[in-house]
Amino acid sequence: MRHQRKISKRRILLAGAGVAALAAGTLTVTTANATPEAPTVKSLSSTSASKLASSLTSDIKGDAGAYYDAKAKKLIVNVTDDAAKDKVEAAGAEARVVQHTMAQLSGVKDALTQKDVTGTARAVDVKTNKVVVTADKTVKGAKLDQLKQQVKAQGGKAELKRTAGKFTTKIAGGDAIWGSGSRCSLGFNVTKDGKPAFLTAGHCTTAVSSWSDSQGGQPIAESGDGKFPGSDYGIAIYNGDTDHPSEVNLYNGSSQAISGAADAEVGQKVTRSGSTTQVHDGTVKAVDTSVSYPEGTVDGLIQTDVCAEPGDSGGSLFAGDKALGLTSGGSGDCSSGGETYFQPVPAALEALGAEIG
Repeated sequence: MRHQRKISKRRILLAGAGVAALAAGTLTVTTANATPEAPTVKSLSSTSASKLASSLTSDIKGDAGAYYDAKAKKLIVNVTDDAAKDKVEAAGAEARVVQHTMAQLSGVKDALTQKDVTGTARAVDVKTNKVVVTADKTVKGAKLDQLKQQVKAQGGKAELKRTAGKFTTKIAGGDAIWGSGSRCSLGFNVTKDGKPAFLTAGHCTTAVSSWSDSQGGQPIAESGDGKFPGSDYGIAIYNGDTDHPSEVNLYNGSSQAISGAADAEVGQKVTRSGSTTQVHDGTVKAVDTSVSYPEGTVDGLIQTDVCAEPGDSGGSLFAGDKALGLTSGGSGDCSSGGETYFQPVPAALEALGAEIG
């Protein structure tokens, strides 16, 4: 699928309650009959919840994960014993007793990834306390039977779900970037070794050597280091005087300034900008997801319910002024819905030796 969109050649935007007893005479109240004070759950912003989650999960023996309830503005932390439950509640989060630790579930995910079936994705779902294996429409017959047996063998630690679409990388993200008959989307402007550059998907930069801001236009950047599959990040170095603000195009005449990068959190509200479908919102469903595309498996992805379509590849996933991810792929579209996966920006920056800006 190819879409044309005219943009500036000199400016690219990324793309509980206590009970009191009162008496008028003599009244004896015993401790055994007193109503215990219920734990107080703090109202938290997404940023505050993320900081508290990091502190708690790193300090709890048998960490079982945590997620943010954006509607209730509270942090929910999974625990496997009473000591951890007391620690979580004392910190102002809600404790939820579950069976499996993150280490156990991560082991299950890794085992399933080693036997990966093309057209599937695997992620630890902290809300269900299981590994969710999602199979697209291409998984059928013997492949589906094989997958069902693999999931069943995990004895309740995993479950199988289906998606109506097909998992594909979406090459065809903010603003459009063109090269070699393909179109992707620019993720975030960065600097590398003091030179201006931009991040996009690795499946874009490994296929295209130079990029223009219009179809058939003069090159404005040359592809540099990148990785796909395994990960899905790439960088392109600007070769001229193209303006490169640290912003994301909101497609309404305005833009969102980007001041840095951050790790995505389960339950976090996020926004995606891409050159095909422009701006869409959604929620982070899982992190550290493994997706098996036809070209190979990519690990460590952010799973969301944000839609995307071909041409949105490499585009920006962000929350406020923080860069979170680069559009990798998924299934469905922005008419029927679907799921989209993103390469985390912090990991890409570290691997490439780049900085937001």
